[in-house]
Amino acid sequence: MDRVSLIPSAEGVRAKDLSREEPGDDSRTRQDDREKTMRYLAIAAGAALLAAAPAFAQDDRSDWPEAFTVATASQGGTYFVYGAGWTNLVSEALGIPGGAEVTGGPVQNAALVQTGDLDMGMVTLGPAADAIAGESTLAPGLPHDQLRAMFPMYTTGFHMVVPASKGWESIADIPDGATIGVGPQGGTPGTYWPRFFETLGKDIEVRYGGASDLAGQMQDGLIDGFAFAAGLPFPAFSELDAQMDVVFIGFTAEEVETITAEHPVSAFTIPAETYPSQPQEQNSVSMWNFAVVNAALPDSFVYAVVDTVMSNNEAMMIVHKAARETVPENFDKNNVIPWHPGAVRWFEENGFEIPDDLEG
Repeated sequence: MDRVSLIPSAEGVRAKDLSREEPGDDSRTRQDDREKTMRYLAIAAGAALLAAAPAFAQDDRSDWPEAFTVATASQGGTYFVYGAGWTNLVSEALGIPGGAEVTGGPVQNAALVQTGDLDMGMVTLGPAADAIAGESTLAPGLPHDQLRAMFPMYTTGFHMVVPASKGWESIADIPDGATIGVGPQGGTPGTYWPRFFETLGKDIEVRYGGASDLAGQMQDGLIDGFAFAAGLPFPAFSELDAQMDVVFIGFTAEEVETITAEHPVSAFTIPAETYPSQPQEQNSVSMWNFAVVNAALPDSFVYAVVDTVMSNNEAMMIVHKAARETVPENFDKNNVIPWHPGAVRWFEENGFEIPDDLEG
């Protein structure tokens, strides 16, 4: 597995690919260029965070880990940029090496944190609920009873982009048999877009892959469109908008009503001008994301992690605009994952009451 240094320091964040996804041969060069761009952005965000990170009190750390790892998702998606950013912030603030791991997304992240293969990760509440119930598509029959919530991240909006040359302006326009990229298998979009298509009666051939790879495949004409879900704006969608003529597709009000009746998502609006080629707001659906941690990590360490992220929203906004929702007031969006005791302590000390039935 390739390891990518995100900041020029042995103590900095690292990224290792756990997604086991190989880009297509026809887009290998474009993929390499994309990954260089993502590494550059991570370096820039890391440098800014180093200046913004607070110093943390040297409490008793005898049971703290010597290093920590955070499960993110594929390069080209919001999870990777956002996850590398807060990992870097925490690493600098606490003086502990931190790693951002490239994975297949929330379903895999839940399993990796559950088993202790990785310390922390990021999940959407739909896959988390499935995992806790033992209905994970990756590990069916395994109740994920070691998952604990740490802090709210942001809402994941579902959105689609297609080449303008297709002439499609709605999901109804997409013909049966079209090939649509939906992100990594095991990620939130890879799990829910196929379900949405089925619910809407569309016979779509889905293609799985990393966000950067699928963006390249759409540019090369290897897929007909790209449906994704992440914090807005999606880096891969921004790249596509800058490099080719595209059309962004939302849902109709009727489609939103149908989808929300069948799936664990809420009505959502993609704001106008989220991307330059999207002049008007569009209907969508969304799902909340939370950072999670293995239950075995020390309370004082998790408290320190939560304090660092929740107390430094301006630093998080340097990483990605989606962090505007990474504020403690959004703790109540979690009605699924038990909270880690270290997180419970931080929120209750700061005036936020965690429900008794969600205290882990």
